[in-house]
Amino acid sequence: MTRLQGVSEPESLKPKRGFLESVRDISRNPEPERVGQRWGFGAFILVEAVFILSAVFITAVGKSLGANLENSTSLVLIGSLVPILLAAGLAIAITYVRGNGPVVDLRLSMTKEDLVIGLKIGLGGLVLTLAAAKLWTNIVGAENATSAVGDLFTEANLPLSAAITMFLYMSFIGPICEEIIFRGLLWGAVERQGWSRWAAFVLTTVIFAVSHLEPHRTWLLLVIAIPIGIARLVTRRLGASIVVHVMNNFLPGLTLLLMSAGVM
Repeated sequence: MTRLQGVSEPESLKPKRGFLESVRDISRNPEPERVGQRWGFGAFILVEAVFILSAVFITAVGKSLGANLENSTSLVLIGSLVPILLAAGLAIAITYVRGNGPVVDLRLSMTKEDLVIGLKIGLGGLVLTLAAAKLWTNIVGAENATSAVGDLFTEANLPLSAAITMFLYMSFIGPICEEIIFRGLLWGAVERQGWSRWAAFVLTTVIFAVSHLEPHRTWLLLVIAIPIGIARLVTRRLGASIVVHVMNNFLPGLTLLLMSAGVM
């Protein structure tokens, strides 16, 4: 039997009977020891460094060729997609090289329970996000409340094909990759230290918000990240948090797509 075949999902990670049972399970059953995982915070730091450096490199190359985000569709697409895909791909590769693979180490799986719980939490998260966004806009002003991606859409004047690609990135690719990095890799690094699941929830929520490097939106991003983290907390898997994250990003992504298409 190979090393990967010998590692099975712990009983405490398997589907529970429902949402309330999953909530009670948070404190009742601690996270099992991460057998075979030989990566930790260093892996997360490396992945974040690859993300930042690749984004800086692509922007620098674009500027050296006379392109910028306002006049180059290619730079917009490459600068958005490549860094996050590289970072998430590296995170998954690390689990194969230094662990048991993404299903075991990152809890990267999707069950029917994950989908149902994710949809329930996602709906509640949408209400919370919309209320928080309205309040935040009133506090900081509309010009400071939009995301960097939102500004990118409005300033780049993307053709329809590029706008569709960016919609897919914002609504699906980005959320999946971010969950792999933050509530997969970073969460796993926290758990490897023997810290509680609540500590993993709080730390990943804060770092997720801060890492977007949007000071005017950090507090709003904290609010947005709470339902996503709760989904990861109660199910112990990425499936539900991915569903919540996609639901949170879908409407803004669709709105920006319609704006780019001239419908709005």
